[in-house]
Amino acid sequence: MIRLIELSLPLDHTDLDLKSAILRRLNISEDKLVDYTIFKRSYDARKKNTEIRFVYIIDLTTDDDERLLQDFKDDVHITRSPDTHYYTVANAPANLTERPIVVGLGPCGLFAALLLAQMGFKPIVLERGRDVRQRTQDTWALWRKGELTPESNVQFGEGGAGLFSDGKLYSQVKDPKFYGRKVMSEFVKAGAPDNILYVNKPHIGTFRLTGIVAKMREEIIALGGEIHFEAKVADVMLEDNRVQGVQLADGTQYFSRYVVLALGHSARDTFRMLYEKQVFIEAKPFAIGFRIEHPQSLIDQARLGKYAGHPELGAADYKLIHHAKNGRAVYSFCMCPGGTVVAATSEVGRVVTNGMSQYSRNERNANSGIVVGISPEQDFPGHPLAGIELQERLESVAYTLGGSDYKAPAQLVGDFLQGVPSTSLGSVEPSYKPGVHLCDLAAALPEYVIDAVREALPAFGKKIRGFDRHDAVLTGIESRTSSPIRITRDAESFESLNTRGLYPAGEGAGYAGGILSAGIDGIKVAEAVALKMLRDMSESA
Repeated sequence: MIRLIELSLPLDHTDLDLKSAILRRLNISEDKLVDYTIFKRSYDARKKNTEIRFVYIIDLTTDDDERLLQDFKDDVHITRSPDTHYYTVANAPANLTERPIVVGLGPCGLFAALLLAQMGFKPIVLERGRDVRQRTQDTWALWRKGELTPESNVQFGEGGAGLFSDGKLYSQVKDPKFYGRKVMSEFVKAGAPDNILYVNKPHIGTFRLTGIVAKMREEIIALGGEIHFEAKVADVMLEDNRVQGVQLADGTQYFSRYVVLALGHSARDTFRMLYEKQVFIEAKPFAIGFRIEHPQSLIDQARLGKYAGHPELGAADYKLIHHAKNGRAVYSFCMCPGGTVVAATSEVGRVVTNGMSQYSRNERNANSGIVVGISPEQDFPGHPLAGIELQERLESVAYTLGGSDYKAPAQLVGDFLQGVPSTSLGSVEPSYKPGVHLCDLAAALPEYVIDAVREALPAFGKKIRGFDRHDAVLTGIESRTSSPIRITRDAESFESLNTRGLYPAGEGAGYAGGILSAGIDGIKVAEAVALKMLRDMSESA
């Protein structure tokens, strides 16, 4: 198979135009082209008002690939296609006597369990929250009525925190084995649109993700796996620094020497339990800040110019960073085009925000986190769990500033920059439910964060005209950008550094940041578990 790189066509081209461009580029007739598929499609909108074109990477087959590769041996844009297929690394024996446990059914746990099931290891999955149908009802109860269910919300339940998000499926992690392709393929098999396999920044959206996750759960069960909801792991059973199983909050015990910890970044009680059990944990950097909302039309115009509103481009996004004078990095995080700001707390008496979009991305506002990087050495030294304690304090302050009823504290950008409380909204209507309470956000976060954001917003306004407009809305607080801890593991075996048989994985363990990277990590850990189980069985035979 041959890969053709950087094939450029106008936005409004047809399928026939694409095929013709391939034939011209290779200088072959139509009968020589056996088949072709789009591996990737992207566009470059950095130069506003210049012509925006789609740029393709094409995988194709001709009647004589070897001859064509020889003809173009000096052309760096025509090469042999890499093998992106996924190959199973292990298969469980028929006499399997022990089953692995997967704790958590977010993106990482979902793919760890799915891969183990596909390899025949019949995993037992323990999820503290509820299934997607019940979880959706509980989440909407918070948004519509201010009624929080601590174990079933944006953070906890089937699908994890990624379920109520933009459903973004792109990542900057290195992926030499194309595990990301496996993640995408499984989503498509479960009902996701097949264009996620090739568009530059694929996304699914919450409503579609719910059905996809449920279908993947059904496959795990059909392959012999078990999935238990409302099954909160309260303890890990250890013997001689080796895991023997887990115990649930209700006292139920599950025994296995192979436990995948696919925790979310909000499983604070579980982190504390692991620390008390002396499982190695270290503090890691994360970021805190606010959500900012603008009219999506403003972002479209600023990013796409005359192409704003083009149906092939959809709602525009952005990525911004500013290095403040106080040494802090301020950057946009989890940008959601045509989306909403959502209540994302999982704890009573605390307020947390996040962003979410549907597949259509057709809501009125664009939103993103505007966050400031913080580090253990500089901001919460000492105890490995100090970052968690910082998050908890700030979220409690946000709850009070919002009126102590799960409304979020909010302020107009212009008032924030001037240091005066907001008393009324402008033309930008905040999307956060169950609502916002206007105030002075300077009290919500540490002074160094406030100073850095105040410096960054006008700088961002120079990059995206109108970004610092007076009536853009800041909503607080964004505090769970990533896990504040890392459950340290061996780079090759993926086991905890001091607890054999315990496999920290995904975002909560500090090894992923988003749906795709979490899914990839779940695959890696599942492979490690499967191979270790086979080795142990062989040695004991």
